[in-house]
Amino acid sequence: MAEVVVVRGGQAERVVEQVRAAHPDVVVATADDAEALRAATVATGRLTDAEVAAMPHLAWVHSWAAGVESDVGPALRRRATGPDDRPGVQGEVTVTSSAGNGAIPLAEQALMLMLMLSREALRWGEAQRAHRWERFTHDELSGRTVGVYGYGNVGRELAVRARAFGMRVVGLRRRPAEPGDPVDRMLPPEAVDELAAVSDFLVVAAPLTDQTAGAIGLRTLRALGPEGHLVVVSRGGIVREADLVSAVRDGVIAGAGLDAHATEPLPADSPVWDLPRTVVTPHNGATTTATADRGTAIFLDNLDRWLARRPLRNVVDVGRLP
Repeated sequence: MAEVVVVRGGQAERVVEQVRAAHPDVVVATADDAEALRAATVATGRLTDAEVAAMPHLAWVHSWAAGVESDVGPALRRRATGPDDRPGVQGEVTVTSSAGNGAIPLAEQALMLMLMLSREALRWGEAQRAHRWERFTHDELSGRTVGVYGYGNVGRELAVRARAFGMRVVGLRRRPAEPGDPVDRMLPPEAVDELAAVSDFLVVAAPLTDQTAGAIGLRTLRALGPEGHLVVVSRGGIVREADLVSAVRDGVIAGAGLDAHATEPLPADSPVWDLPRTVVTPHNGATTTATADRGTAIFLDNLDRWLARRPLRNVVDVGRLP
């Protein structure tokens, strides 16, 4: 049976052209082609439950996102899990992600938020709007410690940049530090409170899984302390929002820089908007042309692998999703 690839997403037309050029024997179409959708063996982007149910030949889905939890609905989850113990290939459908595509801009976003918090940049913004010349003593990043909760692609890129600013870097992940990791220390997942206690900036860069969902609450924020800042650039659901709101309001922590939120879009009546000493951005840190290009490159490489029957990159263990 011929491979039928259905492409959806912001660069769909461009990706279709690239697939046709590289693999003329593959049938490739965009998601508005109903016939191709029914025959698809491979699909990209977010599929509805009805679409998954109508795709009996589907064998591989690639998400353009690094974190796929919002792209894997109940129907796809059922078909991607089963009795086989191999991660991501337990059932009849393999799911892959674009993990790593936004690591560079998210590291830059985290660093920007750290700089804004360190220098109390919101005060400059308020003074500018009021046409008020207001000088004050602020902090600097050099000599401070950044703790990276979820030291993966984003964490490594952030560590390189933080070290260039003269910062100490402490990471947290399941695997120990490896030669070449630009960290001063690596902690295991259960040491999140210890990570917070040694950090001036606690940066959340982990994926949202059944283990990380709600992992950072008031106890960890208390360990971070009244001089510490929380920065979230991966998934807001890792932090218990009610605990974060009370921690900032009550001075348990110094402030926060939030690009990812528990509910997105952030509701207009959310108390997060009005938190003092807090910078809010609309999960926009990785929205760059280069991020999209890197995601396309990951998919095209995986398609080469798929057609050659070689192992895929970024296979997702769907069973660990929240």
